[in-house]
Amino acid sequence: MDDERALDAVGPRLRELRRKREVTLAELSARTGIATSTLSRLESGHRRPTLEQLLPLARAHGVTLDELVDAPPTGDPRIHLRPISCADGVTILPLTRRPGGIQAYKFIVPGQRKPPEPDPKTHEGYEWTYVLNGQLRLLLGEHDLTLSPGEAAEFDTRVPHWFGAASAEPVEYLCLIGRQGQRAHVRAAPKA
Repeated sequence: MDDERALDAVGPRLRELRRKREVTLAELSARTGIATSTLSRLESGHRRPTLEQLLPLARAHGVTLDELVDAPPTGDPRIHLRPISCADGVTILPLTRRPGGIQAYKFIVPGQRKPPEPDPKTHEGYEWTYVLNGQLRLLLGEHDLTLSPGEAAEFDTRVPHWFGAASAEPVEYLCLIGRQGQRAHVRAAPKA
């Protein structure tokens, strides 16, 4: 019975995600290969989604499959690291739970047809960013950078900075934030 309720709730969640990202059914159909009529029936609840439909939909919306179907948390039952959904469609997954020290996060930024106006921010700390998927646009001071999967950036967060998707495709990246002056220690080769 719980599985049925979870599947029934997917339709409204799909509609909300699509509208929040200002994507039409036709555009979503082109991205996922799912017919617009099928997408419409899924969103209205007249059709239950299959796994073959949910996977490309989660990818197109830049969310995890668990988030799309509101799956119960898994892993260590003592740790409840729930995703944080932001107003701009960005999803933040905290990866650390301890206070102090370096904090780790995974960010999922939806792709958008019309990129938002950048609003660079500053704060105390030092940041390391590593792109997993997609193209990440990073405004860092006077620099406008596009980072691809496998590329990283390291900077003092007192420099005005802003992150966004560099294309209509979603982007996923890891972010480590430490205290002011804290730097990464990289060892090129193991000690003999």
